Amino acid sequence: MGLREMIQAFVDFREEVVVRRTRFELGKARDRGHVLVGLAIAVANIDEFIQIIRSSKDPAEARERLVAKDWPAGDMLPLVELIADPRSMVIDGNLIRLTDEQARAILALTLSRLTGLGRDEIFGEARELADAIQGFLTILSSRDNIMAIVREELAEVRSLYAVPRRTQIVEGDADVEDEDLIAREDMVITVTHGGYVKRTPLSTYRTQHRGGKGRSGMSTKDEDAVTRVFSANTHTPMLFFSSGGKVYKLKVWRLPVGTATSRGKAFINLFPIEPGETVTSILPLPEDEATWDQFDVMFATRSGNVRRNKLSDFVQINRNGKIAMKLDEGDQIIGVGLCNAGQNDILLTTASGRAIRFATEEVRVFAGRDSTGVRGIRLAEADTIISMAILRSVEATPAERGSYIKHSNAMRRAASGEAEEVEDSAPDDDEEAGEEAALSPDRIAQLGAAEEFILTVSTEGYGKRTSAYEFRRTGRGGQGLLAQDLTKKGKGGRLAASFPVEEFDEILLVTDQGQLIRTPVAQVRIVGRNTSGVTIFRTAAEEHVVSVERLADQGGGDEGEVSDEPDAGEGA
Repeated sequence: MGLREMIQAFVDFREEVVVRRTRFELGKARDRGHVLVGLAIAVANIDEFIQIIRSSKDPAEARERLVAKDWPAGDMLPLVELIADPRSMVIDGNLIRLTDEQARAILALTLSRLTGLGRDEIFGEARELADAIQGFLTILSSRDNIMAIVREELAEVRSLYAVPRRTQIVEGDADVEDEDLIAREDMVITVTHGGYVKRTPLSTYRTQHRGGKGRSGMSTKDEDAVTRVFSANTHTPMLFFSSGGKVYKLKVWRLPVGTATSRGKAFINLFPIEPGETVTSILPLPEDEATWDQFDVMFATRSGNVRRNKLSDFVQINRNGKIAMKLDEGDQIIGVGLCNAGQNDILLTTASGRAIRFATEEVRVFAGRDSTGVRGIRLAEADTIISMAILRSVEATPAERGSYIKHSNAMRRAASGEAEEVEDSAPDDDEEAGEEAALSPDRIAQLGAAEEFILTVSTEGYGKRTSAYEFRRTGRGGQGLLAQDLTKKGKGGRLAASFPVEEFDEILLVTDQGQLIRTPVAQVRIVGRNTSGVTIFRTAAEEHVVSVERLADQGGGDEGEVSDEPDAGEGA
């Protein structure tokens, strides 16, 4: 192919790109305008819309009734003409019939969002869309217009990049380090009780529905078991805390890579760990060490003690490690996290299903690293701490929390068409009583934006999500509240994990037999704090969940088969 043919092929390619891009933007604008027409009708007839929605038994019936009714057009006709969407149905010149897309968009909005939409705002956005639609149609109406855009884009590229070569080609630079050649990739790090660690590409594990039987996540010896699994980037620096209170530093890419079923490499071959010690906690850090002085490090031990230090105390760590925390005999570090005073709360959860939440500033900043800390929670006999979570600090009264939880539960049921939650709550006399508060739409929106959900999972594979507002903030050192009921329906067991999750996260669960399952958080029901939850992992006899890890918004994966067996452990 000659130079002229190559240039012509490139111009044709750019022309096709402009056409497809313009058609795509035109479709987006018309889709948005179509929804705006429905919202405008809803605002104009808000009382009748609410009456239809409330009198319908489920969202499907409400949608059918909204679509079947002919709504007065009023001054909506100019808006329809501006959008010029062929899906809009005008009847007898003064009536408009909603489409299924418009009805779904209306039902998807909360009442506060619906009443907050102003007619002027809708018409203003619609006029902007109409102008954009007209512009797109003008471009597509003439090849000259399309080629004009191609010429402008090529001229812009020439102005930006038509400069003399700046790169100097020289002999190889001896300053290039191994890390510069490591690609950034999400990894799953797996740790066993026997002290073996490995990293595996996250893409190795496909997504399955909750209640599945999982897949093999690691081959272990009879006396060994998987105890922890989490995800991190290859360039993420990690702090490894030993049972003896020492800390070591290593980046993920330096960990041994392995297959889904390989055992990995022993920690004693990576760090100079003292005989009899094991790595008990691992903390991923920000890649930019210049920001470390903005954070504090909160420690929590198995016996219920906590301590706060500046993260800058752990910047310089040599290969031999350094002392991180002084521990009493038989105690060990179970949680380490980054926090900020005034912005975060600490949530400690015990194996017996208790939890306590207190402000970060309840724990003073310790100047040294050789202290055992202060008491975080008063433990019952034979109870231990299993996790520490860092939560956002939200100022809300008990009455506000109660009213918001009641409102959000009602909205969630209305959106999904579910009936009232029928799973009985375990008795809980720890929560302070208080009257409900009248919340404004702005306050509801504020609390909704700051809301977090705590995932709790038992060793028997049952779990649930609960609003963090149900864990009221108290003083440090109390006995805490009930976090999950472990006694109903013969489930028994103890808590295996407790941590905050987001709607689009996924979780990895690992059993002491080496089985692993990856499932979306959205499939785990949101229920009350003192309930038992649903089946997440269907474990075999004598098999128990030992580790649960959050995968933050990893996107979709291949779905596994859904089990046809009845979910006997699930609440209605």
